[in-house]
Amino acid sequence: MKKRHHIKLVHEGSYVAEVDIELIETGEGWSPYLSLEDAEKLDDVRVALRREDIDTASKLSKVYRLSPVN
Repeated sequence: MKKRHHIKLVHEGSYVAEVDIELIETGEGWSPYLSLEDAEKLDDVRVALRREDIDTASKLSKVYRLSPVN
């Protein structure tokens, strides 16, 4: 079993968050896997961005605001 860091982007509305997670590679089946904690972290960030609760999302990730280019 091998673990590696990965940055997952979560997009909600006008925000994008970079969430640092670990992928678990086992070399079998549906590998790579997420841990339960990382899956919950992604869900928590997504819910916080939907509520526009940037403080909570910022505790778990790097948050960016998207703005359109003319």
